[in-house]
Amino acid sequence: MKTKNELPDCPVATTVNLIGSKRKLLIIRNLLKRPRRFNELMKSLDGISQKVLTANLRELENDGIIYRKDYKTNPPKVEYGITELGKKLKSVLDQMAEFGEYIKSI
Repeated sequence: MKTKNELPDCPVATTVNLIGSKRKLLIIRNLLKRPRRFNELMKSLDGISQKVLTANLRELENDGIIYRKDYKTNPPKVEYGITELGKKLKSVLDQMAEFGEYIKSI
C-alpha cells in the first residue's frame, strides 16, 4: 500500500486513487459477495483480458483491498477474496448502485 505521503491530501482523491478504475470496482463488487478463483472473475467481467485482470488484482492486493490465497496444490488453485479494509468499501459500492438505479429510473 502507498504511504500516507504518497496519497493525495483530498480523501475523495485518495479513494479514487485506490479504486478509481471501472475494472477494480467490479472486481471488488464480485469479491464482496464471496471469494473467487481467477477464471471465475474473468468470466464475470465482460471484455476484460487476462493481462488487465492480473494487473488489477495485483494492484488491489498491494493496496490491501483484496487477498490472494495460494493453496499450493497441483494443479494450482488460487483464490481471491476481500480484506477487512476492502469490506469498508461495501457502503461506497452500495451508494453507487443506489445512484445507478436512480439514474435508470428517471
